[in-house]
Amino acid sequence: MGARPEGGSAIQVTSIGGHPPLHTVKPLARTLFNRVFAAIYALSILALLFYHAKTLFYSTTLVSFSVTLALLISDLVLTFFWVSTQTFRMFPVCRKQFPENLTKIMERSDFPALDVFICTADPYKEPPIGVVNTALSVMAYDYPTEKISVYVSDDGGSALTLFAFMEAAKFATHWLPFCKKNNVLERSPEAYFELNHTCTSEAVNIKKIYESMKVKVEHVLERGKVDDEYISSDQEREAFNKWTRNFTRQDHPAVIQVLLDASKDKDIAGYLMPNLIYVSREKSKASPHHFKAGALNALLRVSGSMTNAPIILTLDCDSLSNDPETPLRAMCYLCDPATRPQLAYVQFPQIFRGINKSDIYNAEFKRLYQINVMGFDGLSGPNYLGTGCFFQRRAFYGSPSSLASPEIPELAPDYIVDKPVQSRSVLALAHQVASCNYESRSSNWGSTIGFRYGSLSEDYHTGFRMQCEGWKSILCDPDRPAFLGDVPITLNDALNQQKRWSIGLLEVGFSEYSPATFGVKALGLSMGLAYAQSAFWAMWSIPITAYAFLPQLALLNKVYIFPKVSEPWFFLYAFLFLGAYGQDYLDFILAGGSVQRWWSDQRFWIIRGLSSYVFGSAEFFLKFLGISAFGFNVTSKVVDDEQSRRYEQGIFEFGADTPMFVTLTVAAIINLSSLAQGLAEVFRGNSLDGLFVQMFISGFAVVNSWPIYEAIALRNDKGKMPLKTSIIATLLAGTLYAASCFIFR
Repeated sequence: MGARPEGGSAIQVTSIGGHPPLHTVKPLARTLFNRVFAAIYALSILALLFYHAKTLFYSTTLVSFSVTLALLISDLVLTFFWVSTQTFRMFPVCRKQFPENLTKIMERSDFPALDVFICTADPYKEPPIGVVNTALSVMAYDYPTEKISVYVSDDGGSALTLFAFMEAAKFATHWLPFCKKNNVLERSPEAYFELNHTCTSEAVNIKKIYESMKVKVEHVLERGKVDDEYISSDQEREAFNKWTRNFTRQDHPAVIQVLLDASKDKDIAGYLMPNLIYVSREKSKASPHHFKAGALNALLRVSGSMTNAPIILTLDCDSLSNDPETPLRAMCYLCDPATRPQLAYVQFPQIFRGINKSDIYNAEFKRLYQINVMGFDGLSGPNYLGTGCFFQRRAFYGSPSSLASPEIPELAPDYIVDKPVQSRSVLALAHQVASCNYESRSSNWGSTIGFRYGSLSEDYHTGFRMQCEGWKSILCDPDRPAFLGDVPITLNDALNQQKRWSIGLLEVGFSEYSPATFGVKALGLSMGLAYAQSAFWAMWSIPITAYAFLPQLALLNKVYIFPKVSEPWFFLYAFLFLGAYGQDYLDFILAGGSVQRWWSDQRFWIIRGLSSYVFGSAEFFLKFLGISAFGFNVTSKVVDDEQSRRYEQGIFEFGADTPMFVTLTVAAIINLSSLAQGLAEVFRGNSLDGLFVQMFISGFAVVNSWPIYEAIALRNDKGKMPLKTSIIATLLAGTLYAASCFIFR
């Protein structure tokens, strides 16, 4: 992860009954600097707004008035985002856990049971072997095995995924004892063998078994069906055909299959295995499914009827466990009587593997996943990030002081399941609660019980609503990353993912539970603003688009809209730009980032603002007006060899035909033309004094747009810009310039 966050001097220690502490917390040392700088910067913003107001008041033409008003609106949006960002900088903290002290206050046999939820939806976008690796990595935790139950939600209802997990169950009987015997850290077999840990005959043998399983699973995926030859026994084949016979239908009943039973299944060393349970909820075109939130609520009910563990871990299908002690670190908080009563969840940062050196698509998302969450943690706790999160089951059922009871007592968070997971009554109830019409009996699911509906960003919505109910959360950020996820390796996938998030966040931002209104009232100004920054993320498109086009079109028409270098107001603009970028750079570097990745981070912020935020906002408002609807598109985890090679080399992937590349290309063309116009004016003898700010903005955009120019003119690979995109963008840029000539004349 790079450098660890610096700590201040005031350390809070939590210990139980005189025993050694389970965890500590201390403020970051840069907090004082953040507060002082915020005061200075705030005065500068007020001065800028005064300058805009004065210019607006003294405008003598409609064009001058309109340009100033557009800049004022853009700077007001930037001001909102700056103010909301300060909430993360006022009280950032860092924590440390001492899992070795857990056994000094409680026996391992007294550790709470753990249910793990893993969701997948499409075997062709989320290859089953990757999902299998995620499941195996948590099944092998350094935690009482009989207390672990792994539930895999297959929302695609695929025989390919079910087959993969049938094979995984067999391999797990070899893998789990191997990990524990050899104290393996990388408990995903794929990650382990990538590091060439095959120096012993035992490791070589395990690798052979794994590779055999992997070949089977990938061959089945390639063929698109499971041939009888891949199923070892007649009994197993008969059961498999029975479970999957309805998967080919768009509407199919629920399938719940116990692949490993912790009460009786043992590994090759004779030790009991964890529960491994495959779940494909019932699907019907007549019933709403609520995307991932619906799948998670189905798991919440199915697990409640089968094991009902008090602790739940939610994972993305590609979030591999990277530290077998992770649940023990979470239990340092979840088993602490001082923190437990109001603690909804313990969130681990999202860390990713396979990112190229410069992180060209900002996949690391350091500000969202590592910097902001430390600021959240100093307030009421971090937002839920969708994966790597340990919940108290009780938090899904109302506020800390008021239990929202489910329809049947067997789903209550304190209900004790005293029957085997494969008993007829348990399985019957599990199928019942996984049916389509179960939720129709109650309006509570998705509103006051379970994961919240109403947004494609169910993680953000759920965490926000929990905190509004009075729950707290805690960030757990150990030196060794707890989980490692995969990243999109194409620009189109990265932008589509961002667009989906933008839509989901706007759904919350413009709902009755908007953080700007409901959130401020329920959580206070700081937490409300912190959540509001994310909710209105897509609004970054307003200032980014304005500054990407307005100064440049004005310069092309020889209209100068910023102060001259010789005027005092110029230094205000210079301070605001350098101060914002300088502090962002400082935050990034102190969080362990590199200069290269910081540059990619700020460049991708501009790219998002001109593409995914624009199209995400448009789609949301069209849906809001009832003109169109959108669905949930799974981000592909499939890796193409050529694309992977270009990604490793730091080369942008523009090969897809998407309108989001058109807007980027139009901006690149306009900025290059504007810079050329400015340089021509200087060469003609015009003073740089009045041109400088607009030329600087154009030049800054041109430097950031280099991958676009390269993709248009200098590349011949499949990742180059499509000719169609280049032509359309050129025509639009020309049309935009012609319109500006009419406006500025």
